[in-house]
Amino acid sequence: MKIVSIKGSQILDSRGIPTVACSIKTGTGSFSAMVPSGTSTGQYEALELRDAGKEFDGKGVLKAVQNVNGPIAKALVGKLFQTQRDVDTALIKLDGTKNKSRLGGNAILAVSMAVCRAGADERRMNLYEYIGQLAGNKSFVLPVPQLNVMNGGYHVGLKNDIQESMFFPSGAKSFSEALRIGTEAYHCLKKILLQKYGVSATLIGAEGGFVPEAVKKQADRMTLIQQAAEETGYAKKIDFAIDAAASEFYANGSYQIGSQKFSSESLVEYYSEFISNYSIVSLEDAFSDDDWSGWTALTKKLGSQLQIVGDDLLVTNPERIKRAISEKACNSLLLKVNQIGTVSESIDAFLIAKNAGWTTVVSHRSGETEDSFIADLVVGLGCGQSKFGAPARSERTAKYNRLLQIEETLGSKARFGSITAR
Repeated sequence: MKIVSIKGSQILDSRGIPTVACSIKTGTGSFSAMVPSGTSTGQYEALELRDAGKEFDGKGVLKAVQNVNGPIAKALVGKLFQTQRDVDTALIKLDGTKNKSRLGGNAILAVSMAVCRAGADERRMNLYEYIGQLAGNKSFVLPVPQLNVMNGGYHVGLKNDIQESMFFPSGAKSFSEALRIGTEAYHCLKKILLQKYGVSATLIGAEGGFVPEAVKKQADRMTLIQQAAEETGYAKKIDFAIDAAASEFYANGSYQIGSQKFSSESLVEYYSEFISNYSIVSLEDAFSDDDWSGWTALTKKLGSQLQIVGDDLLVTNPERIKRAISEKACNSLLLKVNQIGTVSESIDAFLIAKNAGWTTVVSHRSGETEDSFIADLVVGLGCGQSKFGAPARSERTAKYNRLLQIEETLGSKARFGSITAR
């Protein structure tokens, strides 16, 4: 592949906050990508370069865009690259920092994703097929979606609170059925909230989940989403998942949920009792990102019963994943491409987790775009689980609609994932 030109741009994500887009030209055409951005972010993620000026309250990304159009373009344009890894390695070396702080992880990822699309086109492959080739995978799997239907915590401005409650329609037989089941239950939940709390309870957050002000306790949220599953007749087909985002309610060596304070040890018992009351099959970010002993204790106690997912703990970073495997700190990876900054490193992270017998959940960010790259990524890796938000807001449904297209393309060859997909 020979890159003819590279052009970076500042665009807006789904929250109206600037992010980076990139368009490249090769001998076969033009290819673009848009980078997502998080609200609740881990401290060990690749650095998202922001301008810190007056425009956009300091959140502009013109410095990152200048890095795309300046040093990155200078290093790549006119050069011949054989593989995706060749390009990604060149980008990593050009940056030269551990967390991509010189050029910005957002600048680097925009180029990496666009190059991946160009690589697929050059080989006359679908993007998911090409990603599968890069990962050594020939078995394409449509994911079981984790659908964020009720929001709390930092996403809605609440302190000391669990962040996300999700439908997990693992009892479906196909992706399209799972999406339909989850969507029907989502709309049923809306009716329940409207009847109980009024129209304001049906307002939605950044990821499409409902944010009823009157519902402040996690137990009440779980009761409501359980009711929606039952009223739609899908109680046996819908399990539940939680993203605690515990780093947001951790301070000075203890955790606080509502008015209750917990040590790491007592929080393990809290989670144990809580999941026994509901059909929770996946628990994400149960402890802060440096509480390794808490993670290990939780996995020892509950790891055989449910999926213990590391997000802020792991930040899609191969070195942190290796440590978590060694310490038996969790059993599942939440994969976010912008946490690590290149397509190749994201695939490396997945393969490390897979080889350890872990599950992987490919995830969006709260600040998304209409780019559906991660839909192809989850199918290409064959990991069998996605977390793309509620079946609402076009930046979320763009991913779901792309998955429906892929499922239709694969036809009878389409496989459907599970909580145990490896």
